[in-house]
Amino acid sequence: MPRLTTRHSSGRALCGTLAQRDIESLIAEALAAGRLESAPAVRIARHLDEAGVREAVLEGARECKRRGKGDTVSVSRNVFIPLTNLCRDRCAYCSFAVLPDSPEARTYTIEEVLDVVASARRAGCIEALFCLGDKPEIAYRTHRAWLAQRGLRSTAEHLTRACREAFGAGMLPHVNAGVLGIGEMEALRPWCASMGLMLETTSRRLRRRGMAHAYAPDKDPAARLRMHREAGELRIPFTSGILLGIGEDERERVETLIAIRELADRYAHIQEVIVQPFHPKANTSMGNVAPLSTGTLAAWVAMARLILGPEMNVQAPPNLATDALELLLRSGLNDWGGVSPVSLDYINPEAPWPDLQELARRTRAAGQRLVERLPVYPEHLLGRPDLFDPRVRRAALALADRTGYARSRRAGAGQAAA
Repeated sequence: MPRLTTRHSSGRALCGTLAQRDIESLIAEALAAGRLESAPAVRIARHLDEAGVREAVLEGARECKRRGKGDTVSVSRNVFIPLTNLCRDRCAYCSFAVLPDSPEARTYTIEEVLDVVASARRAGCIEALFCLGDKPEIAYRTHRAWLAQRGLRSTAEHLTRACREAFGAGMLPHVNAGVLGIGEMEALRPWCASMGLMLETTSRRLRRRGMAHAYAPDKDPAARLRMHREAGELRIPFTSGILLGIGEDERERVETLIAIRELADRYAHIQEVIVQPFHPKANTSMGNVAPLSTGTLAAWVAMARLILGPEMNVQAPPNLATDALELLLRSGLNDWGGVSPVSLDYINPEAPWPDLQELARRTRAAGQRLVERLPVYPEHLLGRPDLFDPRVRRAALALADRTGYARSRRAGAGQAAA
């Protein structure tokens, strides 16, 4: 490992409370072991506002990523389908969820889903990303009636139908539907390439009055951890993630990343971990809370890489830090997530997606190579057939090249980067 030293113009080492050699030693040990453990991670995290510490973490994470992923950064060309924006939870930072009497309230019919899918296919999209509110039928009589009119008992049943139809129309569904039960995931598995649930945080403190998750029962960490475990038992390729800046402290961030790592170690089903910053929304109770700086975001992407190790796929959404893509590319990420040429990021509609050609150019300028992937990563598609329903795997393989990346779009990404 190269020596990790950052200095002022005067030549004085930048390390504040921690000596530079201590930081270098902790990172070197993590690189040798393949992961950064909890106690040293917390120690480093409490000093990430020191320039020298941050630079050492970035450099160590970049080396960790290089060892596991080389110079490759991936992206999924997708369409975002917000199946319903009704939700029983009231997170303090969320503008996606609305009440049934809102003029913005919408639940897609199957016919509307198929219209979106047809448009997305014409644009070359492969992934159908279904996002929706959590269990709105529990909270809203009108939504229960809407479902009953269609012979449905739950939003999860509607989601299963939508995924089945999207799959039949040639797309590979990925679902982020909040907390699902094991039976609901079993019903979805024959039609979905992957599923996901942002763990967000393991902190129960954030459920207290006045905190971000006070009125969000489905943000209870135990429920979200249970779904992660059950997805592992069902052998489902699974996306997890951490949400930064919603009131958690450094130790809680580390604990969340360690919890995700332990689940990945136990079940080997977690295919990617998203490191996502809180993005303030004007019409929410956290609308005046300052977002994380891009430097802090990059430092925590780097911490995630060091904690999760060289083989994990670490993702940061490019639309939430468009002015800092080059910095993020130094932080150890190897995936930009889904970027859509046809739909908004309905969770963060104020943050438009970057153009895919521009994303490829900037990735290349940072010395890395952009490739397009499916909703699942090559190592899972090619090396873990047990993670898929056979018909889903056959459909995915038909869209992949021999390396497991998206067959029809890999060359295009490379040309865009050139």
